[in-house]
Amino acid sequence: MKKILILFVAITSLATAQKKDITLDEIWNGSFRTERMNSLNSMNGDFYTLLNFNRTTRSTSVDKYSYQTLEKIESIVDSKDLADLKYFESYEFNNDETKLLLGVDAEPIYRHSSLGVFYVYDLVSKTLQLVDEEKIQEPTFSPDSKKVAYAKNNNIYIKNLENNEVTQVTTNGLKNSIINGICDWVYEEEFAFVRAFEWSKDSENLAFLRFDETEVPSFSMDITGKNLYPTQQVFKYPKAGEKNAVVTLHIYNISSKNNKEINIGEYEYIPRIKWTNNANILCATTLNRHQNDLKLHFVNATTSEAKVVLNEIDKAYVDIHDNLTFLSDNSFIWTSEKDGFNHIYHYSKEGELIKQLTSGNWEVTNFYGVNEKTKTAYYQSVEDGSINRTIYAVGFNGKNKKRLTNASGTNSASFSKNKNYFINTFSDANTPTIYTLHNSKGEQLKEILNNNTLLEKLSTYNLSKKEFFTLKTETGEFNAWMIKPSNFDATKEYPLFMTQYSGPGSQSVSNKWNSSNDYWFQHLAEKGYIVVCVDGRGTGFKGAEFKKATYLNLVKYETIDQINAANELAKRPYINKNEIGIWGWSFGGHMSTNCLLKGPDTFKMAIAVAPVTSWRFYDTVYTERFLRTPQENPAGYDDNSPINYADKLTGKFLLVHGSGDDNVHVQNTMRLTNALIEANKPFDQAIYPDRTHGIYRGKNTRLHLYTKMTNFIEENLGETKTPVELLKQ
Repeated sequence: MKKILILFVAITSLATAQKKDITLDEIWNGSFRTERMNSLNSMNGDFYTLLNFNRTTRSTSVDKYSYQTLEKIESIVDSKDLADLKYFESYEFNNDETKLLLGVDAEPIYRHSSLGVFYVYDLVSKTLQLVDEEKIQEPTFSPDSKKVAYAKNNNIYIKNLENNEVTQVTTNGLKNSIINGICDWVYEEEFAFVRAFEWSKDSENLAFLRFDETEVPSFSMDITGKNLYPTQQVFKYPKAGEKNAVVTLHIYNISSKNNKEINIGEYEYIPRIKWTNNANILCATTLNRHQNDLKLHFVNATTSEAKVVLNEIDKAYVDIHDNLTFLSDNSFIWTSEKDGFNHIYHYSKEGELIKQLTSGNWEVTNFYGVNEKTKTAYYQSVEDGSINRTIYAVGFNGKNKKRLTNASGTNSASFSKNKNYFINTFSDANTPTIYTLHNSKGEQLKEILNNNTLLEKLSTYNLSKKEFFTLKTETGEFNAWMIKPSNFDATKEYPLFMTQYSGPGSQSVSNKWNSSNDYWFQHLAEKGYIVVCVDGRGTGFKGAEFKKATYLNLVKYETIDQINAANELAKRPYINKNEIGIWGWSFGGHMSTNCLLKGPDTFKMAIAVAPVTSWRFYDTVYTERFLRTPQENPAGYDDNSPINYADKLTGKFLLVHGSGDDNVHVQNTMRLTNALIEANKPFDQAIYPDRTHGIYRGKNTRLHLYTKMTNFIEENLGETKTPVELLKQ
């Protein structure tokens, strides 16, 4: 019996010893990528489509599936059958699903925008029709499917698909001056949309925004490129306190070809336009410059008269969202955090409150729409805990609320147009993405796709579970997670490496499957580090008061919370209080820099990637939302800018930036660099030529970056100490 036991122990030990550590190459070559359902779109009836790629024929297809059976019904279009189009990258149906817009040769501009070549594919005649000889932006079918509106060279065009005639709606478009129908840089980045034109329901009118950027200061970036001389990218970028583009609302009538500007009173921003279910009524959202006074205007397209139907005012700011949904009687669903938490409200077409559909000390995180026949609204929320997401249904009367997904973790629903079915995407920290089919009652009908093969693969690696907990400090109770080495020994002391983002309304502590960074943290854990993430004040999904606690003092309280969190964690016997590091990207890079400078007795080292170093350098919309203007609040900008206290640096510091970052300009890093030089402070730096904010384009870019950061951590953050070493201290 003893021999068998010894043999079993030996075999178990051998199996453990044979497990591999995750390598940086594997993380960035896609070895741990999950299987996904690509470009899922709900169709009319109980059907959906996917964009599929055939590796054998090297062709793309739009394939139709049944929600009821999940079986493929047909291939709607396959590029192998198209003589003029070898492949396509995107697709979009018209209303009656008789035509498709197929996009190819996409050329990125900024975060969300791109240029491309587009074709209209007729499902009946199986013919292709080129929309324009040049690359264009945001082609969109008219509701009657007879026309396509699109943007080109800062102007709007309409192509008649029946006779191929093209009408140029605007003629004054000019780069870095006038933009028609497409958002400027700051709207795209901060209000998260590109197409600033919308068809009315009867296809008779096209509403659009015009951006006059003439008075907006220009920003320029040198592009190293591959030629003998570098080039320069010049674009309009309104920094905090500077002039924004003057944005005006226009309605173009198709029949009369009349283009009129609409007067909607005083405002600074028009972050959304949307036609109501009354084809003659447009809804335009406006904000003042402080972004704490939001109005919904109903505009009559015939008379040009506008009236305010909803007005929200907040002592801090009002967030912009896409949850405005019009019902058949033109009453509307709206989400708001006016009671302290984000919830669903139903208003009449006159703007009178009919019913608050949800309430409680939790947040609605996504609104999926309604089934008017059953008077039911569908949404995602954090009712199951702020690190989780769960799908629910509730009646228009606020009653009969029902949980539609059972598993605790991150659930995200894609509903059929008629709301009879939804495909749920689920994951948690231990379960890679699973796609399942459910009916509107929440009953799971079938599993569509799982990633069990990835789990099997990962079982051969040394991995540790992500442990979630609440960290109590003198400034609050915060969501947190911890990853320990797989061979963790509580009698040893380990160096602590903290990761965070910390930006307003963000969340880094969430119960979902691994991102690439999570594999990096596992890689670091196997090198002997304990990795921890803490969401301090200012982060999201715990109510407006928690999120807006940092208003007018951005980064101040967030920095205090990370320092306090590190000090609290250092009280644990297995953490070496003298070996604590921190890193972050973008807002998180600002934070890691501040933590190192303002917490020199806590943090030994820090890495900052693409950091803001002064909010004076960042854009109007984002920055002023949280700080107001630098003219109004200079201390809010300067007291927490590391440029102003670079002389406090005592720890090891790695500063990284992409020189082609159109978002957080490399100017931030260069100005901090100058301050550190003037203070005679040693530090390490890496500039990635022409890389944008994500620092990812080009062969091996991410691998190079993460190798550099890993080496810096190993060189500057101490090793694990054994009990014997601890006794010698």
